[in-house]
Amino acid sequence: MKKKLVSMLLTAAMVASLAACGGESAEPAADSGNSETAAPAETQEAPAQDSAAETPAAPAEGGYKLEKINMVVDGNLSATLDNGQADFEKQWEEAVGVDIQIQQLDHSGYTDAVGRLFASGDYPDVMIMPADILGQYLPTVLLWDITEAYDNADFQNRMLLPAINEALRVKGSGRLYGFSPTYGNGCVTYVKKAWMDALGINVDDIKTYDDYYTMLKRFHEEDPDGNGINGDTYGVVAAGFIGNEAPYINYLPEFWQDAYPALIQGSDGIWYDGFQTEETKAALLRLQKAYAEGLIDPETLTASTKIAREKWYSNDQKGSCGVFTYWAGRWYQTLTNNFVKNDVDPELVQLPPIEEVGAYINREAPVWVIIDDGDGDNAREQAIFDAFFETMMDGDVVQTLWTYGAEDVHWSIHAEEFVTNPDDPEKRKEYSYEEGVFHLKPSITDPNSLWAKNLFDPNLVVCELTNGYGDPSDLLVTGSKFFSEHSKDAPMSPVSETYTNESGTIYDAKLAVITSVVIDGGDVDAAMQTYVSTVGSIIDQCLSELNG
Repeated sequence: MKKKLVSMLLTAAMVASLAACGGESAEPAADSGNSETAAPAETQEAPAQDSAAETPAAPAEGGYKLEKINMVVDGNLSATLDNGQADFEKQWEEAVGVDIQIQQLDHSGYTDAVGRLFASGDYPDVMIMPADILGQYLPTVLLWDITEAYDNADFQNRMLLPAINEALRVKGSGRLYGFSPTYGNGCVTYVKKAWMDALGINVDDIKTYDDYYTMLKRFHEEDPDGNGINGDTYGVVAAGFIGNEAPYINYLPEFWQDAYPALIQGSDGIWYDGFQTEETKAALLRLQKAYAEGLIDPETLTASTKIAREKWYSNDQKGSCGVFTYWAGRWYQTLTNNFVKNDVDPELVQLPPIEEVGAYINREAPVWVIIDDGDGDNAREQAIFDAFFETMMDGDVVQTLWTYGAEDVHWSIHAEEFVTNPDDPEKRKEYSYEEGVFHLKPSITDPNSLWAKNLFDPNLVVCELTNGYGDPSDLLVTGSKFFSEHSKDAPMSPVSETYTNESGTIYDAKLAVITSVVIDGGDVDAAMQTYVSTVGSIIDQCLSELNG
């Protein structure tokens, strides 16, 4: 797509602000999918289908002929360059009849990368836009209004979860500038059942914060891993005490409870700083006490999601912990697989939200957007919608590509046999499939693990996959059902020019408070006063813009 001129509003306010976003990005978005392999989907007889059939998008109104789509995507696309992306791209092009160019940016720091990309002026045609920054682009001329295209889309006949995209409509106008093919998902608290059994703890007895705290204390002070040593384990580990993107508190919900330490809109419609509330102070003091008593793994302040989860399911449980709050659904299966892989008792318990938490948080879903070329003619943009979004939700060939990847590369319905871990008698597993049975194949980059998914988690998708492929595993179904029954939607993310510019500075100030109070045991009021002195004027400006 050729570079185009944009308004001074975009240049001065949005592009520069996104490029200036500070702070190191966390990883939850990637982890909410499945960056590691999960258990194979249950096999089943697949309906007869011509896997080579093409469903090219029809020319858009006005006869616009679309020849190429430039796409930007984050790390959630599992079909990376070294994991079958060329095959995925080839099969997509054969099915749709349009050339596609994939630019995949690292998930870590994706928001900053989007800002740099837009600052360059070399815009893609279509891209994933993190939901928490989508609103920052609405005042610009960048995003194409997809309202009519969405309302009249063929995939409306297969829509399972219309509320996901209805929630994206702009309040007042009802206009729509992006499309979410899945819902956001969120985290639930998992507990090692073997540790609970070793100490005689029943999950039904963990109903309040005091119950939860007592469980953590026993995990730390007693010998839940059975190595004969008391006190060499922890209660809980997390990837940070607070996240730098919504929903911020999802890795330690039992401590944060009714606090939401971010800019948040009250029931009266007024925005305020949730970090400066008494609820946040109480949460910090809960964290301070638990940290001081050794219940929280000391690596929590700096741990990445990868470090935290690998420590949890390590084959050496000394120094590990009994509790880990992480992504629901597919990760229930993935975490279990990793325990099996490491020869650790794999049975996990999903802890219902304690009374003080009430419900886990369903985060805002990533949104796909089309970039408007600004020529006043919608023919090109409608053609992109038809070729990209309509086929993405076709319920068949292309949706399967987005869900499971390339046929006969990532999955197959053809007869075959293969073995994983062939040289390990204990882990060796043989697979045999008859012709017509859908199954996942070994991962290209890790042939001892089965491929899990491509971009869409089939359990989170908003439109039905009608070809019957890929019934999810029992744990995936159980995990997703558990989360849906015990979750609530995350609060709306703030949209403010100053917040966009200064969110990194604000996050750093929050980390300074957490370090002072939780790690160093400092006075919470003094630390909060330092926070106000550091970023109070920035917060006031953000709130002025939000409430203005």
